[in-house]
Amino acid sequence: MQCKEQRERFKAHDTQEGISHRRSIVRKEALVPTVSQFPPRTMWEERYGAEEFIFGTDPNDFLRENLSALGSGNVLCLAEGEGRNAVFLAENGLAVSSVDLTETGVAKTHRLAAERGVVVDAVTGDLADFDLGIEKWDAIVSIFAHTPPAIRIDLHRRAVASLVPGGIFLLEAYTPDQVGRGTGGPQVPELTMTAEGLRDELEPLEFLIIQELKRDVIEGPGHTGEGAVVQVIARKAK
Repeated sequence: MQCKEQRERFKAHDTQEGISHRRSIVRKEALVPTVSQFPPRTMWEERYGAEEFIFGTDPNDFLRENLSALGSGNVLCLAEGEGRNAVFLAENGLAVSSVDLTETGVAKTHRLAAERGVVVDAVTGDLADFDLGIEKWDAIVSIFAHTPPAIRIDLHRRAVASLVPGGIFLLEAYTPDQVGRGTGGPQVPELTMTAEGLRDELEPLEFLIIQELKRDVIEGPGHTGEGAVVQVIARKAK
């Protein structure tokens, strides 16, 4: 019952955000909302502070289906939330580090890793200035890591630099078509991503997969239903 109530609360929250955004468009005659509408850290601390895992404890489907593309080296998970993807990768033998904006999310990552008998080097950090290093990671995983454009563009530039030659970047994110669906994700187009935009932001990576599609995203109460997503697997030249 608690899960159902929480799911309904999140759905109502996201729906109301969508309604407010559409009213703003009519009122201001503007197509792009302001960066100030980006969800604050306190909101995510509150969400992840619940006993329940908001996005479940199973990994993202796109990541699970493409595990073999990551190889067997060290991997960094961006905006990892409560740890489901990082723990999955650690269970499959990778050396995993992760970063999330929230202390509650990192605590849950450590907790889930301990329950599964693996280790994840999970730390708290802001992707706006988190040091990714240079030619450090064999793979970087970005699952629904939505940030304002200025942060995202710079983050992706730094992510490319932080991959070793031959390194892999794997991403799934919501596209603008997700706005108003009520099945999760940011409810302002500015915070979503597109295949066209990612081609530019991740240049000069070689794209092995880059596609926009609609698929069922069932990941805890936070993602519940058909989602409009963009998927990327890209490789750095050796």
